[in-house]
Amino acid sequence: MVRTMSLLTALIRTARMIRHTPQLADGLPADELVLLDAPDERLGPALVAAAVGEWEPAAKLLATTREGAEWENRDRYVTRLAAFAHNRDEWLSSWLGAAPRDPDALVVKAQLAVRKAWESPARAERLREVGPLIDAAADSEPGDPVPWRISLDHARGTHATHSAFEALWEQAVQRSSHHYGCHVAALQYLSAQWYGSHRECFDFAEQAAQDALPGSLVQALPVRAAFAQLLTGEGRTSVQDDRIDAAADLAITLSSDYAAGDPWPAEVRNVLAYVLVARGRWAPALEQFRLVGPYATSFPWTYSSDDPLGQFLDARDGVRIQIASATPLRGRSGGRVGGRAGRGGSADH
Repeated sequence: MVRTMSLLTALIRTARMIRHTPQLADGLPADELVLLDAPDERLGPALVAAAVGEWEPAAKLLATTREGAEWENRDRYVTRLAAFAHNRDEWLSSWLGAAPRDPDALVVKAQLAVRKAWESPARAERLREVGPLIDAAADSEPGDPVPWRISLDHARGTHATHSAFEALWEQAVQRSSHHYGCHVAALQYLSAQWYGSHRECFDFAEQAAQDALPGSLVQALPVRAAFAQLLTGEGRTSVQDDRIDAAADLAITLSSDYAAGDPWPAEVRNVLAYVLVARGRWAPALEQFRLVGPYATSFPWTYSSDDPLGQFLDARDGVRIQIASATPLRGRSGGRVGGRAGRGGSADH
């Protein structure tokens, strides 16, 4: 009898999945249309030009962000251009040869040097060696917060003390008090994986989110703190779980301020989807996957797989299956329902 009931339950679950999963694909781009770390319409042409050895478009792009004090865009573009130069740096070498004191070339050079040092087995030693490159970038454009964000990442890798880190943080916020990249760098330093604790990480994130400007991605810092806590895999109390859910709710509110398929909040939405999946909150997770559209990001999926795009797609499919299997055969799909459905559970993803 028990075996028969188990078989019946499995059959019903499968029937629900077959019936409802296709309906839940509404609003989701097909797998083949999803892109990993796709550049925006400004960065794309600069990367295409760099691929054929032309540095002028990248120089013009970064000069525009510097002159217009577009610090958030500048930080993103510097990071992406340095990542591109990691494997193809001829264009950057040509740029530095033509304009060795260009503040835009110097900040890309510093970012690239720090990235390479982080990948070295002798990380701390290599990072100390590249310190002068960061100083040169900071000196070349005193009002730019991006070299100070790089300094914060550099300090984390060189085991800087809290007081030394706080001195750098003060310099960073003097230049841009709400700079998202600098806040993320500080959050990483304060995480339990590095030199802080889950409590310190959350306290910093929640205070920063409270002080943030309307619509600022800094409001998503608590959900990054939640991700950091989930990443440890340690047992959590109900109070900690409530804090994680509150962080997710705040990020859901922030996400709703942006249009679906907007590349700007894509990484925040990817992190939020990850956290919602981990908490078993299937319906709001599916809504974030819809809002992400085709913009999958390596972070956070690379932390659980060497194939971040595949992990993103698997998580998206898994959420659809979870919702479909819980939907009555004659009922409607609950895929667009918000709230905290399934709250409190952990999911395999």
